[in-house]
Amino acid sequence: MIDTALVLAILVSALRTATPLIFAALGELVVEKSGCVNLGVEGMMLVGAVAGFAIGLTTGNFALAFLVGALAGAALSLVYGVLVLFLMVNQYAAGLALTILGGGASAFWGQRWQGQNMRGLQPVEMPGLSQLPVVGSVFTRLDIMVYVALAAAALIAWALLRTRLGLVLRAVGENHDSAHALGFSVIRVRFAAIAFGGAMAGIGGAYLSCVITPLWIEGMTAGRGWIAVALVVFATWKPGRVVLGAWLFGLVSVMQIHGQGLGLAVPSHILAMLPYLVTILVLVLISRDATRIRLAAPGSLGKAFRPTA
Repeated sequence: MIDTALVLAILVSALRTATPLIFAALGELVVEKSGCVNLGVEGMMLVGAVAGFAIGLTTGNFALAFLVGALAGAALSLVYGVLVLFLMVNQYAAGLALTILGGGASAFWGQRWQGQNMRGLQPVEMPGLSQLPVVGSVFTRLDIMVYVALAAAALIAWALLRTRLGLVLRAVGENHDSAHALGFSVIRVRFAAIAFGGAMAGIGGAYLSCVITPLWIEGMTAGRGWIAVALVVFATWKPGRVVLGAWLFGLVSVMQIHGQGLGLAVPSHILAMLPYLVTILVLVLISRDATRIRLAAPGSLGKAFRPTA
């Protein structure tokens, strides 16, 4: 017999677990749409997490905590921007360096907050949705940032397809030389995209430390930044699919926690590996269709831009 209460609890936990991935992956999607690949998402999430937690703990103002987390992530992303856009450093190497820098900086700055905890962001009740039969209780246990993440996905999808800004961003990502010839500032567009991606990663990190586990622990992202990068490929650079991929990861992550409660006779260490195994499996299956990925990926992805007169 299915335990409805347990199923609903798993659904709530899955939606919350997916939220930081949605923020981080949407930010990386915008960066990659501009033609850059920033592998430093993990580092940006970590600095966002420690900054957001510090502000949330000292002020109790979560709006300010997420704002500072976004600023911290954006500030770190600008280091990457300078390296790849002005110093012409290899994008992949710069991203890896950013992850190391973010991990070290967050560990150093977070020493003061290590092991401290706080009362996290509380759920809000959504009028109308909370009155739905059976699933209505789900909408009384989700916090506002879950809805903000979904709104951000819808807004980004609309902006990419329906606005001039989105058209310029996609033009730069598809062929930066042609975009430059048409008078668009490739450097400015990519710099803005990189800053936006860093801010979104910072918000995702702040959500981890202020909501999912309202405390600061060194390295608390536990590879979520890399999963966010993988989600962009999994989603073939489409915001809607980013959300679906994040939900899948969130569901598998929660299932491994609730596995024993559901009666799954599987060793705990196997369950702990499941989210990452599922991600690898999906990427392997998608990678088999090389033509699809090549057609979906921005044409100038990962290529350095050297402006000509």
